[in-house]
Amino acid sequence: METTLPKTTLVLEPVTESNLDIYLTVGVRSYCQHYLHLWENNDPNPYISHGLTKQVVQPELKNPNALHYLVQWENNTVGILKLVKDCGIDELSDHDTLKAEKIYLLKEYAGKGIGKAVLGFVEEKARQLNKKTIWLDAMQKGKPVLFYQKNGFNIKRESEVTLPNVRPSEKAMWILTKDL
Repeated sequence: METTLPKTTLVLEPVTESNLDIYLTVGVRSYCQHYLHLWENNDPNPYISHGLTKQVVQPELKNPNALHYLVQWENNTVGILKLVKDCGIDELSDHDTLKAEKIYLLKEYAGKGIGKAVLGFVEEKARQLNKKTIWLDAMQKGKPVLFYQKNGFNIKRESEVTLPNVRPSEKAMWILTKDL
């Protein structure tokens, strides 16, 4: 699916075995650009080993419930997206709910409308799947939560990072939802 941005085109390319290394490289790079401060000794390995390695993502590529994409803009891979098709939370059922699990964009592409366009893609995918709600986690500190709220997401409740070695002052998260 293509979403038009001013004077350019955004393409979300499904991840396969042939472009998995690009997904992992861009995912790790963008994650480190934004989230090193969360980790003791600035070591994000607990997160990377949990979600951005070949050993984790390769089996997910065979799982029809997981959707991985390269975010491409002006023929550059500028980020990654992971969606979980049937992923309820609290009273929201798997059947009715899509989770946007990873939306990571390289810092040098911030402020160009790419994040908003990616959210548009997520909404369109959710509608295609007949979902009623999209949800995601966002850190309580920082700008992402404001970005999501500006794009129609509402705070549902508090959450926290549960992986080891997260700085205690950085564990707080929000679960945000958007009804379609």
